[in-house]
This record gives sequence, C-alpha cells and structure tokens, in this order.
Amino acid sequence: MTLSATGRYACGSFGRTLITAVSSRALLVLTTCASAAEADRLAAVLVDERLAACVNTVSNVTSTYRWQNQVQREQESLLVIKTTEARFPAVEQAIRSASSYELPEVLAIPVHAGSEAYLAWIGSSVAERKE
Repeated sequence: MTLSATGRYACGSFGRTLITAVSSRALLVLTTCASAAEADRLAAVLVDERLAACVNTVSNVTSTYRWQNQVQREQESLLVIKTTEARFPAVEQAIRSASSYELPEVLAIPVHAGSEAYLAWIGSSVAERKE
C-alpha cells in the first residue's frame, strides 16, 4: 500500500492478504475513560478490531467540566486514538458501546501533515482485509 501525493492510499497486496483501498486521511480521536481498566479494554478492542493503528493511554488526567449545571473534577484516562476518516464511524460506535459515561467524549482531529511512512502505516493497520 502506498501513499500518493494526494494523501490517498493505493490498493495493493500486503504479504498474502489483499488490502482494500483506504481513501481518507488520518485522524486523532480523543476520548476519556472513567478508569484505567476501562481504558485498557477499549484500547485493546480498537486495535484488535483494526479500528485503530495505535492507542496511547494517558493515565491520571484531571478533567474539570460542567455536567448537569455543576462543575465537576474527576481523575480519568485519556485515550489518543490513531485511525482514519473511513474508520471513524466504527471507532465512535465502539467508544459509545464501551464507555461507562452517559455522554462519552468523542473528538476527531484531522491530521494535516506527518511522516509519510507513519501515515501509510496508520492506513494499512486499519484497512479492512480480505482473506
């Protein structure tokens, strides 16, 4: 799989497995989890299901926010999820399904530039494979 100048991936083979085209740019998706265990479970699901190439867990994040008209302050784990626009709907659904929060944080930030090799790795890591 190669990344063209337009930021699109070309179809090709990867070993003996065919990779379908991923024609979207990389995203960083942010979400928070109520516990380290919840964060670990979600990170594993996202990578195991090829929804994310990589998930960084930042433990012991202090979040201050307004909820139900009161200021709250909680310790959380922040997940930084590397994926693509094409996989974002499934990532969002996985977050909503796994989260213990009534309203989970789901923020997608487009990646405008980065190492060509790293961006290609993200794309190939989340591409749906056909055996």
